[in-house]
Amino acid sequence: MDLGFAVPVSGSWATPEHMVHIARRAEQLGYHSLWTFQRLLAPADLGWSETYHSVQDPLTTLAFLAAHTTRVRLGVAVLNMPFLSPVVLAKQTATLDILSAGRLDVGLGLGWSDEEYQATGASKHRRGRRAEEFVTVLRGLWQDEVTEHHGEFYQVPPTRMDPKPVQRPHPPILLGGLAPQALRRAGRLADGWVSGSQADLAAIGAAIATVKATAADAGRDPGALRFVCRGAVRVRPGGPTDREPLTGSLDQIRSDLGRLAEAGVTELFVDLNFDPEIGSPRADAEASRRRADEVLDALAPRR
Repeated sequence: MDLGFAVPVSGSWATPEHMVHIARRAEQLGYHSLWTFQRLLAPADLGWSETYHSVQDPLTTLAFLAAHTTRVRLGVAVLNMPFLSPVVLAKQTATLDILSAGRLDVGLGLGWSDEEYQATGASKHRRGRRAEEFVTVLRGLWQDEVTEHHGEFYQVPPTRMDPKPVQRPHPPILLGGLAPQALRRAGRLADGWVSGSQADLAAIGAAIATVKATAADAGRDPGALRFVCRGAVRVRPGGPTDREPLTGSLDQIRSDLGRLAEAGVTELFVDLNFDPEIGSPRADAEASRRRADEVLDALAPRR
């Protein structure tokens, strides 16, 4: 199982200096990938988790870090398709893949925030079918010399989009979502599946099995798919023995990694942004960075 690390994008520690520090340190230690996530807005009453109160843009952050790293892959988990144009996203991600020398992984989802749906003018009507068409348009723009699409939701006249991404035929697409239809969609269409911050990691094997079975039914090779887990790590030394996966001492968290690999996870990225002691605007930014350094060292991939 490959190991990645989420860079600071949420709360007080999400500064350019801390982003570069974490990214370079992760690359030096042999981590496979760096990850961001998308949150456009928060409600005025700040009723959501503090992780969502102040969040940097994911693609801009990855472009910034592409200039400060050379090897590590750069992933976003996830961009919400209803809020985006596939044509604009194709251009942005092709450019980012070029700037990073072919290191980009593109995670896509449907989003859950009513506020963001309303503010972006997006519709939830037939959003699953819209997502499938979105992926079709995105792939066409990335890989076809001339693209033409006339669908239910998107109209693209005969046009060319250049330059193309470095990765051929295109950057990997990972679809998110926990609903059965989302898992089946990933099995039919995507290069893999990525879990969200609210996923039940004790039951992640069942979700992976659904994706694999759907891929097989569609005539695809389940063994070629990637299964990426967002590891919302919370270091709590001396915590209860009855604990959630990836919460507890560093030794306990390290032991959880093997169980997730046995469940079928092919890559896990450690995400401290979802620890309320770190991803909050009220957290001590320097203390958060020190905690991240401790976790980076303790969970570093074996060489």
